[in-house]
Amino acid sequence: MKTNTHPGAQAPRPNRAKDTSKKIAAGAGATGARGAKDTESALQAELRPGQSIELLKALHILTRDGRLNQDSRRKLKQVEHLVQFIEKQMAELTPHGAELTLADHGAGKSYLGFILYDLCLKASGSGRVFGIETRPELVERSRALARQLGFARMDFLNISAADSAHHAALPERIDVVTALHACDTATDDAIAFGLEKHAQAMVLVPCCQAELAASLRQSKALQLARTPLAELWRHPLHTREMGSQLTNVLRCLYLESQGYSVTVTELVGWEHSLKNELIIARWTGQKKRSAAERLKALLAEFGLQTLLPVRYPRLVEAEPSV
Repeated sequence: MKTNTHPGAQAPRPNRAKDTSKKIAAGAGATGARGAKDTESALQAELRPGQSIELLKALHILTRDGRLNQDSRRKLKQVEHLVQFIEKQMAELTPHGAELTLADHGAGKSYLGFILYDLCLKASGSGRVFGIETRPELVERSRALARQLGFARMDFLNISAADSAHHAALPERIDVVTALHACDTATDDAIAFGLEKHAQAMVLVPCCQAELAASLRQSKALQLARTPLAELWRHPLHTREMGSQLTNVLRCLYLESQGYSVTVTELVGWEHSLKNELIIARWTGQKKRSAAERLKALLAEFGLQTLLPVRYPRLVEAEPSV
């Protein structure tokens, strides 16, 4: 059939504006796809093969849309750098029992425990992580997340580090003890736990060492009259720093006196965290009597003898060691 067209009629013009919009939309879609792909590639470059994206989102290390911001990148760097030290210890030891056991003190939201499980234990089908935390809401949150992710060999206990050594839910022996930023004396409690559980390795990042600084402040006037060394902590800021330094020195000596070799290093660069001292202790069985003697001498020098039975009870009635 023929269509009749009026002689004066013009052919319809193409809708250029509509075509341009389509091209812009198509270009934006392609750009968005490329951007998403680039973002995913950049993210994968920061993560390890097989690392759980859902876990990192749940821990708020990744944003909801799976991106890393500056704060989350800092958290990831700290935790994964610590994981590198811990997995090396785990790889070199033989578990006490049928499977490797790790206790994480001052677990908080359990960043460290979850990432250790995800990277080091999940695929092997063996190994158990115990998160020890005093805040019940964080314990319940961690339990729920472990169920959600199917991390069946993770247990979370609502107890203090000081009470954990004899808790029925924990095995008689623990292979690895960790404490990431366990505040003040909680690090000492983690060390006491590790000694009680015959831990083969302890990995500790101390935080907020306040107990010893408080003792230094109390005896400051007496110490200033007795020795010029007291100038090292005459000013309040120096008291805090001196207390922190001395606390960690005494911890290292205590570990050496109990049969551990000790390495002290930085966790990450200082631009990422001021709580940056990393103490790694490995059981050797060689108890150093000289370390015990130096620890006691330091306590006497700084007028801190009352701390001996409180923080270093194994030295009070220690038998002569090799």
